[in-house]
Amino acid sequence: MNDMRILERAVEQTDIKISARKVQVHYGEKHALKDVDVDILDKTVTAFIGPSGCGKSTFLRCLNRMNDTIDSCRVDGRIALDGEDIYDKRVDPVQLRARVGMVFQKPNPFPKSIYDNVAYGPRIHGLARNRAELDEIVEKSLRGAALWNEVKDRLSEPGTGLSGGQQQRLCIARAVATQPEVLLMDEPCSALDPIATSQVEDLIDHLREQFSVVIVTHSMQQAARVSQKTAFFHLGNLVEYADTDDIFTRPRDPRTESYISGRIG
Repeated sequence: MNDMRILERAVEQTDIKISARKVQVHYGEKHALKDVDVDILDKTVTAFIGPSGCGKSTFLRCLNRMNDTIDSCRVDGRIALDGEDIYDKRVDPVQLRARVGMVFQKPNPFPKSIYDNVAYGPRIHGLARNRAELDEIVEKSLRGAALWNEVKDRLSEPGTGLSGGQQQRLCIARAVATQPEVLLMDEPCSALDPIATSQVEDLIDHLREQFSVVIVTHSMQQAARVSQKTAFFHLGNLVEYADTDDIFTRPRDPRTESYISGRIG
């Protein structure tokens, strides 16, 4: 029996993609995140939920060192990707962001053609040896973002000319083109209409077959629809982290229950 438990624990350990321990974030004097401990699993959608200003987007940006761009920000603790400390001085943040892609709240295509939006990352990271390989990456990425059939005849047109939902899927294609291992999404549907939101949610479900996906969302319904794991943040604390079904039907912490029921928010 003990051998079986050891084996189960070993299997669980191999599923961990990102491990965070005692993560603290300060913006100047403001203590934005306090002692966050969490293991994010591979090939799983993890949703971060909680009231505005609770620290969920701050923690998301710790996972690919986007907070490095904020002068007043200080991150303490340890965050490891496949066991490697991403804040180690030897880690190049640019290379890290190729492994941990990000899609933002508002679609932000580059002022370039649809093709060049997707080809940009593979070009700068040297992922294609020639034009044929680059063409293949662009097509595969657009297919992966469920956008290829809509844009294959106008790849030379500007990405900014697409609809809002198409622009967001283009940004997802751009993020997956560098062959990341993790995809971070910060409120990716908040600027989209219900039809485009449904398309992106279907896409998220498809993407988890290849990546670990972490999504920040204000919509509890969206978290329930797309995620397998949910983390609830409140006042800079990670209050509870569990299977999504358990968070929404059997929360262990009264603060989680109060948020789910609408008494705090």
